[in-house]
Amino acid sequence: MVKLNKIYTRTGDTGEAGLVDGSRVSKASARMAAIGDVDEANCAIGAALALIDPAAGVAASLTRIQNELFDLGADIATPDGIEGALRIVARQVERLEEEIDALNADLAPLTSFILPGGSPAIAALHLARAVVRRAERGAVGLAASEPVNAVALAYLNRLSDLLFVAGRHVAAGEGGDVLWQPGATRGH
Repeated sequence: MVKLNKIYTRTGDTGEAGLVDGSRVSKASARMAAIGDVDEANCAIGAALALIDPAAGVAASLTRIQNELFDLGADIATPDGIEGALRIVARQVERLEEEIDALNADLAPLTSFILPGGSPAIAALHLARAVVRRAERGAVGLAASEPVNAVALAYLNRLSDLLFVAGRHVAAGEGGDVLWQPGATRGH
């Protein structure tokens, strides 16, 4: 259990942050950037949740995912080789896939790319998807130089897919997707 009695510690005033194993790294490091990207993704999902009607059927899943993103942040903040480290596991990725399939089951096949809008909730889900994609790129960048849990990378990839389908699912209840019309304004 995490216990925070004091919010500021002054230990980061020199531009370094502590990892789970007690080591210190630059706040500008690829590891800290990846952790920050995951935090931002979690915040974006929280913003989307604030706009989603609970009846839309995705709120419980997104709330669980927010908790899992803290687990994922801890995973990234723990260097390889630490015994008993909190890591994202395959079952969490499988659950995302099951939820994607369930949400997608009643949706019409795509006939075009989707514009990220339609309502504030739909736009927020698409924005969260884009932020998760950035978090994935950051984690992949870290993995190019340091070991990263491959399942954590898969989780981020699948999460962006889930957010896309969640946006479509919410849109289906609000009149449908806003579709891209290639070249529609070239003659105007």
